[in-house]
Amino acid sequence: MKRLSLALALLSACSSSAAQNDAAVTADVALTQDAAATDAPAAVDAPAAVDAPAAPSDTGYAPSPRIVERPYMHRVPSTYDPATPLPLVVLLHGYGASGSVQAAYLTLLAAVPTENFALAYPDGTLDSSGRRFWNATDACCDFERRGLDDVGYIDAVIDDMRAQYNIDPRRIFLIGHSNGGFMAHRYACERADRIAGFVSLAGAAWSDPMRCAPSRPVAMLQVHGTADTTIRYPGGGAVISGAGAYPSARASTEQWATHDGCGALTATDETLDLESTLPGAETRVDRAAGCTAGGAELWTLQGGSHIPTFGPEWSRALGRWMAAHPAP
Repeated sequence: MKRLSLALALLSACSSSAAQNDAAVTADVALTQDAAATDAPAAVDAPAAVDAPAAPSDTGYAPSPRIVERPYMHRVPSTYDPATPLPLVVLLHGYGASGSVQAAYLTLLAAVPTENFALAYPDGTLDSSGRRFWNATDACCDFERRGLDDVGYIDAVIDDMRAQYNIDPRRIFLIGHSNGGFMAHRYACERADRIAGFVSLAGAAWSDPMRCAPSRPVAMLQVHGTADTTIRYPGGGAVISGAGAYPSARASTEQWATHDGCGALTATDETLDLESTLPGAETRVDRAAGCTAGGAELWTLQGGSHIPTFGPEWSRALGRWMAAHPAP
């Protein structure tokens, strides 16, 4: 009972702190939202006008010391039946954002009941500037070289969700934005046996493909806007002095086509209307050919920024992609 009380106290403190930090991020982000054509580490990967969900209805806790120290939020459909396995999505926020802000911005909270999946949305660690980050690739975003084990932390989140709910082990996915997209790439490289696939929105793979050696094919979806001035579609140099470069959206996708034993990345005749502020079906779909498992796709938002404004087709398209890519 003493450990449980301590865990609940930590969760309460964390929820209060998260709410304050989310408000600060929301107020501050207008200064940085796709405004400066620079890769400065002060850039914030969060939308300017997003209301974080109320914490009490989403808070979860775990007996694991790792989870007690870093609680995470989660949501399952109100119609959840323990006899029916659920897909799981682990959402990884952008630099300076939070799980709550990211979940609301990407409309995933609203998609939980309609697409019928469990959603876990943890927070990264605060750096000395008060911004949350993930220790992903050498390009982004452990700028202070703290070397945190975020791969192990995501392991713990997945383990805890599986302990609480009937999670389908063949349908566990990561979705990450910017720094979270970099982190999704890294996790898939190191824990391919634990997930079916991942989505990287405005993130990138390791610049050195040899840093990634997945143990089995993993489905990957790279989503990137051509007008992104923060993490550039054609790739870019160091985000901060001493950090690594990052490959283009296409090169990131081609890396995974190679990892999965697929053929060339080729254009399809499919288009998607994902971005509500851009006219028509602005998103081009490229797909690697000949994949027997896993798969690699690139969704290019023509004219899309670092923080796209997604319409209702976004969550539906994600749901279709995940349904089509269970683990082998």
